[in-house]
Amino acid sequence: MKYLVMVQGTQADYEAQAGKPTAGVPVWSKEDIQAMYAHMGAINDDLAESGEFIDAQGLAEPAQTRLVGKGPDGKPVITDGPYGETKEVIAGYWLLECASLERVTEIAERVIQCPVPEGANEYPVVIRPLGDDGGDA
Repeated sequence: MKYLVMVQGTQADYEAQAGKPTAGVPVWSKEDIQAMYAHMGAINDDLAESGEFIDAQGLAEPAQTRLVGKGPDGKPVITDGPYGETKEVIAGYWLLECASLERVTEIAERVIQCPVPEGANEYPVVIRPLGDDGGDA
């Protein structure tokens, strides 16, 4: 079965990783970033070796977001940038093919072990099965 495994973050997290101080979020050092990439790279390598890896991507910061909605007149309304009502966004994902929910949960447990600086935000990993045949999971 295919699963989408998602990690979350906020605009403040992206800024902290870029070395910009933000209230309540510690700045990440180059070593912190390297440790994160090494951890995620090792997971990717293991998943590729096991044949479970389909795709993985980190997503650009929320400030680069574009929202396309419908206005009251039915015409498109396009808005750029982060949104105050959105606290956490998807920061990256894996698309995996795993034998079971238990197996993908083991992978998510490994993802949350990613090293972060003291005091950095930590988020749960979201697992969503991909629906087969129009949405049955």
